[in-house]
Formats: sequence, structure tokens, C-alpha cells
Amino acid sequence: MTAPTIFVIDDQPSVRDAIGEMLSVFGFKVDVFGSAAAFLDAVETTRPGCVVADVRMPGMDGIALVGEMAKRGIAIPVILISGHADVPMAVAGIKAGADDFIEKPVDDAKLVAAINRALARVFSAQDSARQGDDLAERFARLTPRQVEIFDLVAGGFTSQAIAARLDLSTRTVESYRAQIMEKMQAESVAVLVRQAIRLGRIEP
Repeated sequence: MTAPTIFVIDDQPSVRDAIGEMLSVFGFKVDVFGSAAAFLDAVETTRPGCVVADVRMPGMDGIALVGEMAKRGIAIPVILISGHADVPMAVAGIKAGADDFIEKPVDDAKLVAAINRALARVFSAQDSARQGDDLAERFARLTPRQVEIFDLVAGGFTSQAIAARLDLSTRTVESYRAQIMEKMQAESVAVLVRQAIRLGRIEP
């Protein structure tokens, strides 16, 4: 996985350089920008990372940046930096989709903690998406009959009840169940039920 980049956006060179230097010391890869527009022109949407942006900037401010990123489908978390007087604006930014805000003067530890929380959320979402893809792929390998029995097992039917419903022997149903559990990599019926919920086959 590509190491995430922290994109620092501030119109004041001294501020963005100080934050960039501090984050570099903590081991982050950092890119700095003097405006939201410059960041939007340069950013690659597939590049993992986190934006640290001032709320008040000439041209496009931090809140407008959050909205523009959402419009463009740039799924990179944003942490806003605000002066005391800008806190209501920062809260508006959270409502617009920003992950967090840090008041000035910026506390190094608080900023790093906020970045780590944002990145952890992103990576967790990516892992869940990958797991969902894997689950869908496993489910796609089931035969029509196995899908039928998968749904019945997840719906709480016993092997005997399934056998009677489908006019099969209980032994045949048990054989199908074993094949389904193996294909779905489900070690128990409880796991199979959770998989069925994630696949949208039954209501939670």
C-alpha cells in the first residue's frame, strides 16, 4: 500500500512550512500548497492521504474546499485549522464533511492524533470494501441450488426443514451445507448469517 501523504494547505508560508516540517519530523510524507486551488490542480484522486487546511484563506476557503472535494469525488479526509474566532466556521466545515478541526495555535500532538484518526478511518473503510468484494466473489461461486440452501440456512431453517421444503434427503442438504460453508469460508452458521446480512440476502 502506498504511504499516505499529508497535504498542508495554508496561504501563510510560515504556517504551512512550520506544520509541514513538524509532520515530517513525525515521519509523515508532506506536500504543501499555498491555496486550495493549487491543491485541487495537483492532487491525484487515487493517492491516499489527509488534507490539513486553514479555514480562512483568500479565494477558496477551507469549507468551500471540503465541498469542492466532495463534488469531485476526492475521498481524502480533511482536518481544518481555525483561529478562536473561526470555530463556528470550523463546525460548519464538519457539517460539510470535514473530519475534524484543530484550534490555533496548533498543538502538534492534537494535530497528529487527528490525522491518525482520519487515516485509520479511511484504511478501515478500504479494508471493509475489500472484504465485501471478497465476500461477493465467494458468493458468486455458489451454484443456484447452493444459493437456495444458503438463503434458507441464513433464514433459520434446519437441515430437516430444508430437506422437506426442497424434497431432498437430510443427508443431501447436510452435504450442500458443508460445501457452502467451505466456499464461503464460514466456520459457523452465525458467520453465514452475518455474511447473508452483508450481502443483502436477509434483513438484519
